[in-house]
Amino acid sequence: MPPHLQPSEDMHEQTSSYRRKHFVPDCSKTELFEEPDTHVGSPQPKQKTILRIVLRALATVILVGLLARNLNWQGLVDSLEHVEWSWWLGGLVVANVSQVLSGIRWAGLARPLGFHFSIPSYIGRYYEGMFFSLCLPTSIGGDVVKAYRLANSTHGRMVAGCTVIADRLAGLSALGVLVGTSFTSDTFNLSIWPTLLVGASLSGLLVLITSLSVVMLKGVVGFIPAHSSVGHFIAKLLPYQKRPILIIRAIGWSLLVQLSGAICVWLIACGLHIDIPPFKWFLIVPLVALLTVLPLSISGVGIREGGLALLLNPEGISTEQSVALGLLWFLTTVIGGLIGGFIFFLNRSHTHSPNNSDPVTHLPKNI
Repeated sequence: MPPHLQPSEDMHEQTSSYRRKHFVPDCSKTELFEEPDTHVGSPQPKQKTILRIVLRALATVILVGLLARNLNWQGLVDSLEHVEWSWWLGGLVVANVSQVLSGIRWAGLARPLGFHFSIPSYIGRYYEGMFFSLCLPTSIGGDVVKAYRLANSTHGRMVAGCTVIADRLAGLSALGVLVGTSFTSDTFNLSIWPTLLVGASLSGLLVLITSLSVVMLKGVVGFIPAHSSVGHFIAKLLPYQKRPILIIRAIGWSLLVQLSGAICVWLIACGLHIDIPPFKWFLIVPLVALLTVLPLSISGVGIREGGLALLLNPEGISTEQSVALGLLWFLTTVIGGLIGGFIFFLNRSHTHSPNNSDPVTHLPKNI
């Protein structure tokens, strides 16, 4: 690079001072959204990525093979032939409501950091993330695309990545609350009001833990080694240190998202004539969703169907019906991804903030 284009030490100091003052992490040093190393002689990261993809593809084949080996194919065909598609369409509608709620949740995390897109834009980008999550074999492909679409500079996209990670954490936290509530209700055979009390108690505990954790983020980062991957991960949440209410609101939206996800699968199950108590789905669906989050197979294929079979067999539901349910559930995800692909190809050139500036340089001082 020519000398006159080299960044000066003063520029580096000003940037570092700004980050310290406004709690903006140096996300360019994080691992999740960093730029690839293009230097000759540095093929190791690419090799690791290829190896992970190959291993996940292999795991997917093995999982599908294990399911197929013990499957009564005629029973699976019969289950799919007798689907009442009106129930499935109802599930599809609820699944898309869930995506809309997810987009609103993400907007609540990103807009206060200066990413001033409209709510429909965030919903559209959430659908785009679904599309790339389906198309790409990595577990974070959709997340990277969502971050890329929010800003027009490297650092802006890194901070956009912070919003994506916060969005993910809010969703997983709400999933944990739903699993804990449903498990307690099922174990102790609670009625509706005690169950709601357990859910409210777990939600309150989560809000308290989240508030304390977010407030203590900066202090925690100070005790972690500078090059630690854990430290880099925590640093991505620093923009929310002075506004923990943003994370708490996101958890509230996430509870609605997870509830709608369970209702979606319940409706599809009704179409397959799977008759178990409705409240069971608020335990089964979150558990299966947690399993599919694990980076073990491509798009959760095999894990979703196997997890449903494992949890539904004790309820008297056949493996064939469970696999059929998993396939129809996955079909709703595929349709959501196709909607995202359509949105992306209609609007693929619009990848930056509407005011044509880097949102990160205009962070409000009260964040």
